[in-house]
Amino acid sequence: MFRITGFAICGILFFGFLASVRCKRKEMVPDRLVNVTQTIAKILEGYDIRLRPNFGGDPLHVGMDLTIASFDAISEVNMDYTITMYLNQYWRDERLAFNAYGPYYDDDADDDGVNDILTLSGDFAEKIWVPDTFFANDKNSFLHDVTERNKLVRLAGDGAVTYGMRFTTTLACMMDLHYYPLDSQNCTVEIESYGYTVTDVVMYWKPTPVRGVEGAELPQFTIIGYETNDRKEKLATGIYQRLSLSFKLQRNIGYFVFQTYLPSILIVMLSWVSFWINHEATSARVALGITTVLTMTTISTGVRSSLPRISYVKAIDIYLVMCFVFVFAALLEYAAVNYTYWGARAKKKSKKKGGKETEKKAAAKAEKSETCSANDDIIELQDVRMSPIPSLRKGNYNNTLESTGSETLDLAKFPPSFRIARNYGTNRNNLRYRGNRAAHNQRPKMLHALRKGASVLKASIPKIKDVNVIDKYSRMVFPVSFLAFNAGYWTFYILE
Repeated sequence: MFRITGFAICGILFFGFLASVRCKRKEMVPDRLVNVTQTIAKILEGYDIRLRPNFGGDPLHVGMDLTIASFDAISEVNMDYTITMYLNQYWRDERLAFNAYGPYYDDDADDDGVNDILTLSGDFAEKIWVPDTFFANDKNSFLHDVTERNKLVRLAGDGAVTYGMRFTTTLACMMDLHYYPLDSQNCTVEIESYGYTVTDVVMYWKPTPVRGVEGAELPQFTIIGYETNDRKEKLATGIYQRLSLSFKLQRNIGYFVFQTYLPSILIVMLSWVSFWINHEATSARVALGITTVLTMTTISTGVRSSLPRISYVKAIDIYLVMCFVFVFAALLEYAAVNYTYWGARAKKKSKKKGGKETEKKAAAKAEKSETCSANDDIIELQDVRMSPIPSLRKGNYNNTLESTGSETLDLAKFPPSFRIARNYGTNRNNLRYRGNRAAHNQRPKMLHALRKGASVLKASIPKIKDVNVIDKYSRMVFPVSFLAFNAGYWTFYILE
């Protein structure tokens, strides 16, 4: 019986102790809040927001880490990409050291409030010094403010500060599009202090600098890796510490296969159908050739509209140009077939109708050339000086006749321009030839060489009697050539 009474007394005392502890803690809550408010007011009393921590002493070390929320867009036209992320900055400000809860925790009194942490609203950041961090390759950024501004400030008892924010930024990313769309790009995040040089602020990456990359997804790219580094950037105003985060992005080719490559291949194959159409069906073959050419032009225009106006050649440009060449060559192939077919028929008709006329013209030309050959060489007198007086002119002319030797000259045949025929027997060493012979000697050598080369080329071209042979060879040459081009193209760009 006494034992039962003892247990009852112990139970009553235990429950009474718990009730007293609860009452004490209820009394501690308002006192604790009052103490925190006083602590915050005390640490801000006399605080100069214009001066960095440890002003005039060693540089302040500011740690950084990023958490990737999402990759929103990548633009080849503007050479930039948009990303949403969380940025956390860590530094120590001894002016903000405090011990808010020490009096209420006797067991932890030895730490002097080192483990105490205060989580405050983002507006508190406007009352303390914060780093002037900016993104060197930033184009446009904004801080999210739904439902409140996405900022946080945490103060530790030893003065350690954690300053975080969530924002979306558009960063420049200079892309090399030589291998587009079989390319991979490096897009960076450049973090730097705007005003504090390395003598005042030194930034560094935390042990885990980046989080959330594995969960980020992009519609056209795959993130295959990332790396961080830091370097000193020398600018006109001093040397600054710059932190760099580089993303390795591999473009997904699936979209371009179905939107560009496969349609181009089918259009080229469609142009080969004309090789199996009768060469006399002009309207069908011409319509097919022009349609394929215009379709390739439309595909090329659509691809170029989504790319910047860059001067160098891209991988997709090479493929589209070669497809256009194959399609255009198929159209020219029918032009060659048509010209060969109708040209041969026209030649046969012209030979039948104009055979006799050609012979007559050739005979007439031969007679004319024989009659004119005697009068081709016209000579001009060099030594004879003809007098303007008729009497003297006759005397001078007679003297000229006597100096010619035994040959006689008919005066009636002497022309008014003082030129005589070659059968007049003057000394030919003093005469200058004028006529077809001099013009023939002055013909350009280049023109003669071109004519000779054209004749050799014409002779080397085999004479095609049946135009169907051209279509027959085209059915083999075009597919084999296009297959070889594709093999070389994809081997080079994929293995590269």
